[in-house]
Amino acid sequence: MPDSTRREAEDRSEEGSVSLPDLGDSIDAVTFEQILEMDDEEDDREFSRSIVFGFFEQAEQTFKKMDDALKEGDLAQLSSLGHFLKGSSATLGLTKVKDSCEKIQHYGQKKDEEGTVDEPDEAKCLERIKETLVAVKEEYAEVEKVLKKFYGS
Repeated sequence: MPDSTRREAEDRSEEGSVSLPDLGDSIDAVTFEQILEMDDEEDDREFSRSIVFGFFEQAEQTFKKMDDALKEGDLAQLSSLGHFLKGSSATLGLTKVKDSCEKIQHYGQKKDEEGTVDEPDEAKCLERIKETLVAVKEEYAEVEKVLKKFYGS
């Protein structure tokens, strides 16, 4: 996003067009506000709520699939699942979750965390995924708590 566009969006936020909680550094407020702007009614936030709670279900299912793929040592499946969850978390502005999922995607491709250097040692890749999966579940729990509070659940 160009700096001028980002500043305009931040200015809208500061003017209070949408009342956001302190989202911390785990959620990009500008991205999340774009989702909120699609709500017909600020009071019930039916549209954004359905997207967010749909993501919660999707994330829980994906974490289970990741756990299974990790037990099986299936790097390709882990990469695919990391890519999948990276996209949906990016859509909501869940930056830490997105970044961790991207690392899982790269490790599953037998690359380093940036995806630039080959890592031929599959055991090392699986260990990195195992560590990152623990971290991403914690990051997810953090944003889930903040967002459920925001929606009054």
